[in-house]
Amino acid sequence: MGNKNKTVSFRVNEDAFVALQEIAEERDISLSSVFRDYVDMLVAHDGEVAVLPEDELGRTEDEPSFPPTVEVSKSFVREHERLELESEHLREQVAEYREYVTELQDRLEGEEEVLLLDDLDADDEITDGEQGPYRLG
Repeated sequence: MGNKNKTVSFRVNEDAFVALQEIAEERDISLSSVFRDYVDMLVAHDGEVAVLPEDELGRTEDEPSFPPTVEVSKSFVREHERLELESEHLREQVAEYREYVTELQDRLEGEEEVLLLDDLDADDEITDGEQGPYRLG
């Protein structure tokens, strides 16, 4: 089927929430991106992630920062998130339409006899002279 995104929800105290908002603002990303980045890192390292202050990392000045950073405007991130939500919504609509078509096909297969309007027109001519302007046999 594909890789479906799932929603994770949990509660944090107000101080932690404010701290997370500040981290997101520092990085100029959304709060949900902070969590996605952390979850991606946690999964990629099989749960073996340690959070250390930058001064304890022991790297030299010529080493690139970790994780690597790229400057992206907040409007780009918001537009990307909006498009992700819209595409998820459209996928859900397509799934609903497919279910509806399947239901209609099942109903159609369950009918004993199906009459198509084109078949009726071929069998019976509609004339003006017999029983009014419309006659279907």
